[in-house]
Amino acid sequence: MGCSGYDALARVYEILNNDIDYSAWADFFERCFDKYLKERPSLVLDLACGTGTMTRELAKRGYDMIGVDGSPEMLSEAFSKNDGEHSILYLNQDMREFELYGTVGAVSCCLDSINYLLSESDAKKTFSLVHNYLDPDGLFMFDVNTPYKFENIYGDNAYILEDKGVYCGWQNFYDEKSGICDFYLSIFEEEDGQYYRCDEHQEEKCYTRETLEELLTKCGFEVLDVVSDFDFSTPTEKTERYYFVARAKK
Repeated sequence: MGCSGYDALARVYEILNNDIDYSAWADFFERCFDKYLKERPSLVLDLACGTGTMTRELAKRGYDMIGVDGSPEMLSEAFSKNDGEHSILYLNQDMREFELYGTVGAVSCCLDSINYLLSESDAKKTFSLVHNYLDPDGLFMFDVNTPYKFENIYGDNAYILEDKGVYCGWQNFYDEKSGICDFYLSIFEEEDGQYYRCDEHQEEKCYTRETLEELLTKCGFEVLDVVSDFDFSTPTEKTERYYFVARAKK
């Protein structure tokens, strides 16, 4: 069994991210709805939805969901995990070029997917499309890894992840000048007492809070909040993840 790219990651993505509390994250989204909207939206887009864990969580809470992702392998996993009780529209589209049939009341984008946009131009394209497909005053909620995390947690460090028959060796190389961090992952899956190896290379770009706020403003958004956790706490110098909440002004 040989593989590479997202084919390597899709099957084990949820195992390697099993520490993510999607229920608490969805609670945070709903608190944002209640704080900033007159009423909760009926239709929500989960952009860069991956294997659809957040998409399914929000669908269970009664939202009509659209999931967009650029990886067919990730969407295949998402589709296979659908329980059949909730109708979710999955679209295989690049987040820089996605198209919808109409507007939505809110857009979520989780797990530092914005960091995978490797240039300010690509980020601006994505933000502009999100603005285009949001209802007036609709919310755009996303998170990014902070400069502190790129410099101190990622850096040139190596990590080992292991859980439920999956072993992942993870080596980082961060270029401070370009702001690009390369991730080299070797994933070993156990099958019938043997381990099979798959390799993957990913890249993320480090964005400052100020750069993202400027790009959002240029694309027609009003930045409502930038927090460091689901309790709306204020970011510090050692915050590892920013959570943005922005309103589409139209």
